Amino acid sequence: MHFSTLLATSLALAGSALAAPSSPGHVKGDSLYKAMLSRGRTFAGTALTLRDEPAEPKIVHQEFNSFTPENAMKWESTEPSRNSFTFTDADRYAKYAKDNKLQIHCHTLVWHSQLPAWVANGGFDNKTLIAIMENHIKVLAARYKNVCTRWDVVNEALEEDGTYRKSVWYNTIGDAFLPIAFKFAAKYTDKKTKLFYNDYNLEYNGTKTDGAARIVKLVKSYGIKIDGVGYQAHLATEATPTSPGAAPNTSVLEAALRKTADLGVDVAYTEIDLRMNTPATAAKLAVQARFYESVAKSCLNVKRCVGMTVWGISDKYSWIPGVFAGEGAALVWDENYNKKPAYAGLLKGILKK
Repeated sequence: MHFSTLLATSLALAGSALAAPSSPGHVKGDSLYKAMLSRGRTFAGTALTLRDEPAEPKIVHQEFNSFTPENAMKWESTEPSRNSFTFTDADRYAKYAKDNKLQIHCHTLVWHSQLPAWVANGGFDNKTLIAIMENHIKVLAARYKNVCTRWDVVNEALEEDGTYRKSVWYNTIGDAFLPIAFKFAAKYTDKKTKLFYNDYNLEYNGTKTDGAARIVKLVKSYGIKIDGVGYQAHLATEATPTSPGAAPNTSVLEAALRKTADLGVDVAYTEIDLRMNTPATAAKLAVQARFYESVAKSCLNVKRCVGMTVWGISDKYSWIPGVFAGEGAALVWDENYNKKPAYAGLLKGILKK
């Protein structure tokens, strides 16, 4: 689709999800986003895949004032071949945000994964790859300029030891790809849109967290806007085949958040789930509830932690079992959309002062 057509179409998406609904005067303890607003924070959100599940719109309306499109805005979904953009699915989420007056955490502009082969294996030189990056960001930013509350500008650019991940972006452009991506995002998005770096395993306050702090400093050293760091928080409640131990305690989580917040940026939990070895038991669900409470408390203990997003609504559709065999039950609602003890733990962590 031609860019002028994209821009014209974006006018049809007029209206903005940038502002959160006003904070209610009284919190009954039955809404995650109302609880967050009552504590002076900006949002409680969920990853969202629009599907034919009658329970999900009701839960979204009751519990959340923000969502992250799970896959619809990723590069392979929006530009599968060079300069040929497909926005049918992404537009559904933009419309959903507008129709329901929801914030939308748009995800993601520059990532090594879910990247079409024409980019990942194109063999482009530095100059050409930067131009490709700029064009992609420009087109998405123009189309959703009055829609996105936040953008994950760069996603998962770090190895576990805090060094830069070897990717087409880093291998071709070097670490300058990070400030360059944020420069383009700042140029083409609405000034109110918050620009985030997003990654996993930052919660342990280790070398990978140091790497995220280095990224913030790098982008800022160029005088370029970076508004926040997203801590994904894909964590475990016990030792599993893919996790050597349980999630960090509240004090470690809080210290990890502060490592980047103290650099003058916002922080948020952007993709929370807390998996366990399945099947779930009453005892395991009680432990999970305490971990959800701990994660929430750590956010509320850090002034610049602006919000939290769980990575999905129901265990029925969680990504965990499909990737980590024998693990799951990671979300706040079970496969039948019943609230789990995790819900009470999350709410308690938000409201407890």
